[in-house]
Amino acid sequence: MDDIVKQAMAKWPNVPHCYGWLALDARGNWRMRDDTAQRTNGPGDKLAHVALIGFINRNYAHDDKGRWYFQNGPQRVYVNLEATPFIARTDPAQGFVLQDGQALPAVDGVFMTDAGAVILQAGDIVAQLDDRDVEQVLGRMELEGRPASIEAIMAWLEDDTEELVLAVGEQRVRVERLAAEALPRRFGYVQLPGA
Repeated sequence: MDDIVKQAMAKWPNVPHCYGWLALDARGNWRMRDDTAQRTNGPGDKLAHVALIGFINRNYAHDDKGRWYFQNGPQRVYVNLEATPFIARTDPAQGFVLQDGQALPAVDGVFMTDAGAVILQAGDIVAQLDDRDVEQVLGRMELEGRPASIEAIMAWLEDDTEELVLAVGEQRVRVERLAAEALPRRFGYVQLPGA
């Protein structure tokens, strides 16, 4: 967390929290949700200002209830999550990179939802894979030790009796099937925090 944020929190400890104004979409974009976006349940405007995005990323955290927020000086701005608290992309040099530009540590869990979303877990970090990278990652999956076709993976989603794994470098991580609506409960986060 930035020092200037810590100083503002100490100086103004009782600033009310903010809900519904900031969102993280399923492609890792920060979105500002004005009154119109909130009223119409729209996604909001994609933030493009590099310094602001960096400030949000450096001051992004969660509370003990699993609600993710951006600490904006003395004010906690709770984040609506379209998917998971982090979004991952593939990166040729680092394997997987999170929306904040940080490399995802060693993957120790891989999940596929009934809708075909790929979820990566590395310790306490849970990240849905950006949908633009799913096809590439599916190409690194193996079913019972053989390369898995897209058709075989889709069949596995219906009946996961065979072992599906994701090749991450030299490591093979077992893929588990998980219903999309079970993600927040399984990983302890709140998608739409309220007051």
